[in-house]
Amino acid sequence: MTLKLGVLAGVLAVVGASAKADTFGSGANAFTIDFVNIGNAGNADDAGAGGGIYSSPYGGVPYTYRMGMTEAAQDWITKATALGLTNVTAGDWGPSQPATSMTWYEAAAFVNWLNTSTGHQAAYNLNGTAGALTLWSSVDAWQAGGQNLYRHKNAYYFLPSEDEWYKAAFHKNDGVTANYWDYALGSNSIPVAVGSGTTPGTAVYNSATAAVAGVNDNGGLSPYGTRGQNGNVDEWLESAFDGVNNSASENRAFRSGRSNGPEAWLRSSDRVGVPPTNNDGFFGFRVASVNVPEPSSAALMMGSGLVFFFGRRRGHSV
Repeated sequence: MTLKLGVLAGVLAVVGASAKADTFGSGANAFTIDFVNIGNAGNADDAGAGGGIYSSPYGGVPYTYRMGMTEAAQDWITKATALGLTNVTAGDWGPSQPATSMTWYEAAAFVNWLNTSTGHQAAYNLNGTAGALTLWSSVDAWQAGGQNLYRHKNAYYFLPSEDEWYKAAFHKNDGVTANYWDYALGSNSIPVAVGSGTTPGTAVYNSATAAVAGVNDNGGLSPYGTRGQNGNVDEWLESAFDGVNNSASENRAFRSGRSNGPEAWLRSSDRVGVPPTNNDGFFGFRVASVNVPEPSSAALMMGSGLVFFFGRRRGHSV
């Protein structure tokens, strides 16, 4: 019995880990992206109900999804390139630091590679390049939460929309509510500026470092468990600045603030729009994904053959 329970515990642990982290490539070029689940589907936009003094009307998402726990790292781009990614250039910082100096199109091309290298539909119709976008038809476009002609309906990985990003950063994670924080650290208090570290309530901004921090070392967590959505580098969002996503070349939104930026850029009310062809040593991004429910323990044990062991005496599976 002890041995069987130990095996079950080990299998459960593996399932939990695989549901959170996705691995790409193999051997020396393998890399892993950690995701956190963003639940509370059907919450409303931020209308200033969180007790703070800043807000903007974003964050309502009618479905569950996953958000990358960290900004995309330079190491991911380097390894994906070795595995066949083309038309993408990055490299201002070290392997564990954010991938920057990438246009919106290059970030989209990397996300497409995540999809196609794992047998999924490409999210963006880039025509084999990383410099132009063709809108999907309504038949092929993402429809959840409203028509999105940038994203394919069957995309598995994608750049986060402004609503998806905003919710993961600022929503209080307290159910289907319209309650949001001012900062992406579960607080309405101004974050403590640091050069690196993971202390709660801290963010990398205000020139506390001359460079940028590593993606796993750039401040505290949001209520959902994402790191670095305040400070370090600005993050490209999928969304057009006007939110309609019906013109391929219009300005894209980005948020977050940066290591050499002021506190005002961290606020939930701050957003900027720039042409998708722009790039900068402080422009980064993170990856989002559809939500995949974790297998139940019963299904898990049935797949491992353990259901017979437990079910024989009690007449049911666990």
